[in-house]
Order: sequence, then structure tokens, then C-alpha cells
Amino acid sequence: MQAVVFHDVGNIQLEDVPEPKIKEPTDAIVRLTASAICGTDLHFIRGTFPGMQEGTILGHEGVGIVEETGSAVRNFQPGDRVVIPSTIGCGCCSYCRAGYFAQCDNANPNGKEAGTTFFGGPRGSGPIQGLQAEYARIPFANVGLVRLPDNVSDEQAILLSDIFPTGYFGAHLAEIKAGDTVAVFGCGPVGIFAIISAHLFDAGRVLAVDCVESRLDLARSHGAEIINFEKEDPVETIQSLTGGIGVDRVIDAVGVDALHSHHGPAARTEDPDLKPQDIAPDKNSQGDLWVPGDAPAQALKWCVSAAAKAGTLSIIGVYPPQMDAFPIGQSMNKNLTINMGNCNHRRYLPHLVRLVQSRAIDPASVLTQEAPIVSAIEAYESFDQRQSGWMKVELKPAG
Repeated sequence: MQAVVFHDVGNIQLEDVPEPKIKEPTDAIVRLTASAICGTDLHFIRGTFPGMQEGTILGHEGVGIVEETGSAVRNFQPGDRVVIPSTIGCGCCSYCRAGYFAQCDNANPNGKEAGTTFFGGPRGSGPIQGLQAEYARIPFANVGLVRLPDNVSDEQAILLSDIFPTGYFGAHLAEIKAGDTVAVFGCGPVGIFAIISAHLFDAGRVLAVDCVESRLDLARSHGAEIINFEKEDPVETIQSLTGGIGVDRVIDAVGVDALHSHHGPAARTEDPDLKPQDIAPDKNSQGDLWVPGDAPAQALKWCVSAAAKAGTLSIIGVYPPQMDAFPIGQSMNKNLTINMGNCNHRRYLPHLVRLVQSRAIDPASVLTQEAPIVSAIEAYESFDQRQSGWMKVELKPAG
């Protein structure tokens, strides 16, 4: 089968690889009918989230058809159409039972303290082979698959695998109450779904901060008041728009690869001639792999500064374990509540599937590009450059 395979920082290839097999009674094999490229995949390719192993199949978003099940999978059978939650949980341990699937005790082969397990990730997450392929092995499939109704399309369902639940998780962590004013930093796919989800939690106003005009336009179409940080100071603007108080809730949907007008990877990611295989690891002043300082620290500083006293900061953008910059003193002096973490996708998926089934939400409005998997490398290039109109990319496996 064909799959998108990681080899090194800046080096991914479309290759023929062996089809997966059942390894455990709780496994299932799914034939992918749709997968997607996520900003998290770019972290791995850029080297800003280290630890990727050569030969790992990328991708943690998938929709497909069950082909085969292990003997312990009693709730699915071949032919069932399913969406695959990005994070993996066993469903048995105390964390999964409490809804913290991202902190499962049993899913990560590196041990209980290793953290979140997800498809197509670095060494510390498993690794478990990813979903940008024609077939995938799904561990703990009785929990790690969610059945799809006939009236939910692949284009809708692929956004349910990771992006929509993550945005909803961000709104949940923000503790949004009816009438709250919310700021969302970052209007990529997760940020857009954080905006949508803030409205689902009855936010009174939503302010959206980014610098890419096409993304700001999409945020505005979903009812957000937009702020372009390349044209105005976002904190000053938020203070002005809130009568000098700040916002009740802030959601950081940016993560480690934040853009900034004078810092970080802006020039690199906007170079129209850049290809994934040409990306060299960024270096800090000591020559180490680039663990960004100014850009993400600036985004977090903006979030903290924009929050009202006794407000809540929700952090759902991806940060690697090496990231240690945070304005803790300012946060403490403002009595901020800070909630963060990896999304517990399986906790939210059944509810979100029902919302889509009832036509209350159409997540496909955020899907802007569709490409066959044979064009995956070119799609990665366009997505990495943040080209206008490239918000979210669906990959269609061969056949």
C-alpha cells in the first residue's frame, strides 16, 4: 500500500509499505477512505517537535471502512464505516473511564508516565503507525473507533477525527459561560473550531487573532471580531474592544510554530519556493535544534495580557516537552486559571457526531482542499507555506 513516511526533518516521502496486520485481539484493520494533513504533522517535519523515528507513517486523522477485527472487538464488524479518534485509549483504565483518554495508562508502549499516544507521532507517543495510508491498524478498536451515520459524509467526518474535537476541548477547558467574551489566538483549523465551539458554549462575543487574511476572513464568517496582529497590537486592541477589562476567556490555538512579524519562522514558512524536503532544522544561538523562544512566548504573553483578572486561559496549541517559557508571574498576579493538555477526542466524538448528523453544524465548511494521496507531498508544501485558501487538507487514499 502507499503511505506518507517520515525519514528526517524536512524529508517525507510517498512510499509503498507493507499492509498492517492484526497484532492483538483488540485490534482492527481499517481501509482509509479519507485522511488529512494537520499542523501537528508540520511540527514533526520542521523539527520543532523532536523525536520522530525514520519509517513512521504520518497522520492522525482518518475515516474509513472496517476490514478485519480481532477476536475481542465485539461492537464492530467488516463493512462498518467509522471515524478514528486521533488519540488512543484503552477504555478500561481509570483515566479513560474518567474521560481522560489522552492520559491512558495502557495505550502507550513506553509506559504509564510516557503521556499521550496518538497515530503517526514521535518516539514518546508510541510510536503507532499513522493514518496517511491506504490501511491502518487501530489498537483498542472497540473504543478507538466511532461509528458514522450514513448522512455524515467523509468530508464532514474527517474534521471530527481531530480538529473539531480539539477546538471543542479548547472551549471546554476555557470554562466558557453564557455571555462571556472570548479571545482565540490562532485562526488555523483548530482555532476556527474553537470559535465555533465558543458559540456552542453560548459565548457573548468572540475575538479572533491571526495575521493570515484568508483565515481571518473565515473567522469573521463564523461571527468573530477579527484582529490582524501584523497591523495592530492585539492586546491593545482587545483592551480597547472590552472597555479596558480584557476578555473573560482566552484560547491559545497557536502552538510551537507561532508566526510573528519579527521573530520565528515567518520568513521560512512563507517562502513560496520552499519544499518540505528543503526544510532544515532551525537552530538557536547554541546550534541546537530550534525550540522556539520569542514567537511562542510572545503568543502566550499576548494571551495572558489579553485576559481579564480572574479569567481563564485554555492552551490547546501543541508545545513540545522542551518548551519551558511561560509568563507565570503575570498569570499568578492576575489570578488566572490555566487549563491545558492534549485533547481527549473519544470523550467528545459521539456528541459531535450527533451535532453533525442533526445538521446543527457542518464542519466541512473548514475543509478547503482535497488531494489524492499521490499528491500528498505537494499538498504538504502548500499547507506548510500557509498559502491563501489552504486551511485544511483532506487526502484521498488510492482506490
